[in-house]
Amino acid sequence: MASISSSPGTVEEIFKDYNARRTDIVRALTYDVDEFYNLCDPEKENLCLYGHPNETWEVNLPAEEVPPELPEPALGINFARDGMNRRDWLSLVAVHSDCWLLSVSFYFGARLNRNERKRLFSMMNDLPTVFEVVTERKPVKDKPSADSGSRSRGSIKRSNDGQAKSTPKLADEKLADESYEEDEEEHGETLCGSCGGNYSADEFWIGCDICEKWYHGKCVKITPAKAESIKQYKCPSCMKRARQ
Repeated sequence: MASISSSPGTVEEIFKDYNARRTDIVRALTYDVDEFYNLCDPEKENLCLYGHPNETWEVNLPAEEVPPELPEPALGINFARDGMNRRDWLSLVAVHSDCWLLSVSFYFGARLNRNERKRLFSMMNDLPTVFEVVTERKPVKDKPSADSGSRSRGSIKRSNDGQAKSTPKLADEKLADESYEEDEEEHGETLCGSCGGNYSADEFWIGCDICEKWYHGKCVKITPAKAESIKQYKCPSCMKRARQ
């Protein structure tokens, strides 16, 4: 059943809870998809996919108490598993998971005022949905705002040849803005293969030399310093496949 570590009350606390649960579900439907698929046995009773605020996911029976402590996710996701194409089934679970994540967040946000609810949804909407990550659909990205050039531009990414490349901070503000916007335009539709977040030039990213997907360094526990010593980077998924 859905768990509550502590009831979030502010916009920031609710968004943190949402993002943690979303990260769990994305992991279940991507990195841990084989484990998730096997747990959804159609011979079992109604099963649900839960994301928890401690960044763990779980396939379990729904809560027994009525009404439940939190809104419940879709029931019986396991029943349709063998009757559908695997990709279509995962997409269906992703859509229902997005609905559940929104319902939990707005359950917590019931006491927020109108402007706070609007700000909460805006923060949530900046992230791609679980459905977009699972189906690898690229969300439409708004152009950077006029003041976006004031953010840090010291990001480092890895090129396809495995060499690390850096976008240094520039003293000239005009050149800095142009460099930042060009980087945003070039990689604006790039999504992190782990959390599904959009590319931002002020964060460190690393690209897999095998599948060519990009990842936040923090998502795969790679720092800029560590990346400099890696001749060929393999993401967790490619390393897992290599071991099989």
